[in-house]
Amino acid sequence: MTTHYEVDRSPLIAEHARLIGAATATVADPQVRHRGTFGGALAHADPAGDLLAPALAVEAEMVIAGPDGRRTVPAAEFFVDYFTTALAADEILVEIRLPKLTGWGAHYEKFNRVAQAWSIVAVGAAVRVEGDTIAQARVGLTNMASTPVRATAVENALVGQPATVESIRAAAEHAAEGTSPGTDSNADADYRQHLARVLTGRALVAAAGG
Repeated sequence: MTTHYEVDRSPLIAEHARLIGAATATVADPQVRHRGTFGGALAHADPAGDLLAPALAVEAEMVIAGPDGRRTVPAAEFFVDYFTTALAADEILVEIRLPKLTGWGAHYEKFNRVAQAWSIVAVGAAVRVEGDTIAQARVGLTNMASTPVRATAVENALVGQPATVESIRAAAEHAAEGTSPGTDSNADADYRQHLARVLTGRALVAAAGG
């Protein structure tokens, strides 16, 4: 029942889960952010929604309640298909657990046609830099398949590399690997894959600098 407004204003989110806060700030408009909820957005499972990929990237866990009690499902298993989650018909999402990524830089880069519109493509990135080297990286892609996608090829290409614009952009070229974006009136699949590479580079550069 935590609203987007509460997430956006939370000092704990700002300190320990910056990617979730950054993505939440882009959700719809102030009216929606005051009434819509974090859990509701995840349970809705719209692949163009802004919070699914960041939740996947930070490795959130969903606590589900039903007649047989409670169970915990990782984000990688929670999103099953287009508008479909691991929730059974007699279950509800009651809690979302976010790991502390304290000290990580984070950024959410979104491409949409007009203000408050759903993402045509978006990228959530969180990185931990030690000295001048990228020690850890997590990247989630929005609207690049029927569920959010973890850009593991990008993550693998980043770890151990210098935190320079050149190395980050080189790693971002792997962003479209393993994706299966759809084609609609907003963009075709090839254009979405191009956007994924460009936006991933932008998001990672911003996150590494933060």
